[in-house]
Amino acid sequence: MSGGIQWLVDQDEWRHGVVFARGIEPEELGVRMGGRPGSVVSPITDTEAWNLVLDLATDNDDVVRVGACCGWSFGVEYGMGDGGDRLVEISRNGVEAIHLNPSPDHPPAMFSYARDGAGVCSFGIGEEVWRWGEQPDLLLPELIAAGVLYPDGEYARPDGESYRDRDRHTLALIETSACRPSSSE
Repeated sequence: MSGGIQWLVDQDEWRHGVVFARGIEPEELGVRMGGRPGSVVSPITDTEAWNLVLDLATDNDDVVRVGACCGWSFGVEYGMGDGGDRLVEISRNGVEAIHLNPSPDHPPAMFSYARDGAGVCSFGIGEEVWRWGEQPDLLLPELIAAGVLYPDGEYARPDGESYRDRDRHTLALIETSACRPSSSE
């Protein structure tokens, strides 16, 4: 992903979940995230999206802004966002999907990866020692090579490291490993 995803940790408050999907267009991602077909509107700003969520007259509990970059469609969640709950469904029919949830009310931030209708790998960013999914160790070699974990599975980042540096390190690994082009491209 040109420009990467590490900028997420540099926000004053990372509070939006983000879904990335390869193999579908942004409008289809919006539909798979709960939107109605044809409901994509003109581009709106962050403030306008929040105003839609907060407008009691519109009954919009959730708003998703969609777009595309470097072969991936993406959806930024506003409101209660349930992209993580929908990730397996989003990934049906050969689609790859990643959900990054900042979990501001209950850290850590979470990474989840699904492919072709299956939850492949998930872990907490900063808690990579606990992984789950059909292939929980999918990124284990990369986590070890990047110095996030030791080969015995113990956490390898320096004591006292700031959470932003720690999270940026893991997002860099996700960016280069999970987000790399598939072999069919």
